[in-house]
Amino acid sequence: MTLWRKLSIWVTLVVIFGAGIIIGMWLNRCRIYPIEHSPPTPAAAPVAQQPLESSEAVVMQVYKDVSPAVVNIITIRRALNFWMQVVPLQEGQGTGFVIDSAGHILTNNHVISNADNIEVGFSGDKSLSATLVGRDPANDLAVVKVDPFPNMAVAKLGDSDSLVPGQRVIAIGNPWGFQHTVTAGFISALHRDMNIGNRTLMDLIQTDAAINPGNSGGPLINSRGEVIGINTALVNPTPTGGFTGIGLAVPINRAKTVASQIIKLGRRIYPWLGISLGFKLTPPVAQAIGLRPVNGLLVMEVAAGSPAAKAGLKGGDRIAYLRGQPIMVGGDILLAVDDSPVTSFDEYRNIILQKSPGDHVRLRILRGSSEHQLTAILEPDPRI
Repeated sequence: MTLWRKLSIWVTLVVIFGAGIIIGMWLNRCRIYPIEHSPPTPAAAPVAQQPLESSEAVVMQVYKDVSPAVVNIITIRRALNFWMQVVPLQEGQGTGFVIDSAGHILTNNHVISNADNIEVGFSGDKSLSATLVGRDPANDLAVVKVDPFPNMAVAKLGDSDSLVPGQRVIAIGNPWGFQHTVTAGFISALHRDMNIGNRTLMDLIQTDAAINPGNSGGPLINSRGEVIGINTALVNPTPTGGFTGIGLAVPINRAKTVASQIIKLGRRIYPWLGISLGFKLTPPVAQAIGLRPVNGLLVMEVAAGSPAAKAGLKGGDRIAYLRGQPIMVGGDILLAVDDSPVTSFDEYRNIILQKSPGDHVRLRILRGSSEHQLTAILEPDPRI
């Protein structure tokens, strides 16, 4: 074998061996490894939903039951524009609630006063025109009416005479135009008075349930879903008119009396006792005119034939002078009506305005040096 042939054989073997190594390395790189599967992660157990607190459930149920009877009231006033054309202007907005199947709605007088047109919005975007049935400015109450429709919700009216501070209450209304807003709180106090303009609203319910402009006329509701008051006023509102923690509501029992009169007669029948003239007494003033030093109302004149006259209340019979001002003295001094102290003619008038014709009232008086109690039966005011 020649040297050249031997060399060729060795070169061939080297080439074959090198090719084998290269092919082996390539096959090793292309080897398919089995995928290792991790054990499946067990599904997280569903988180048990926490039960509602009883107070939450109450508010939710009351809202569900009463909200359909609560309405949004928009008042329209007509005015003349620059070209002396009559144009409508939106005057205000408030709340009301349906009180019977005939379509009567109770609200505040200040919500609808001076309105030329009244629009009432129900839940579900239903809107109807309303007519004014009658109003009672003294108690800031009014009744409007819409044409009834099938399945119209009616609010259930409760008993405001049985209320106690600490009871949970819910308010539903349209504050700042946000319709059917619900807030909750408590009865903070009872028998609150508030001066509004030239009158005093007396014997109101105080609540800390948030009430804002637009809530006026809406229901204040107990935990049984019964309306026990009509949200009416804020005490010391913020500069923008917002809530500061004290809201006041007219008791529903008073509103029921007023509403029934308005629906039946078209107007409020005001009660009459018959004290025509009275003078505010303080201890110094009483002493200055020779009377016992007390706080009360000096009765100067009693209308003839009035309930006060029939009960035996006496007016003045002689003239005394206080700083040059003539005052009729010699009459009784009215100290209280029922359990409400009387220290001025305005207080006396406002107390009587909370009553109704036919009510019996107890008059605690000072006659001479001794106290007496008289009973009078209020009559419809013949002057109105």
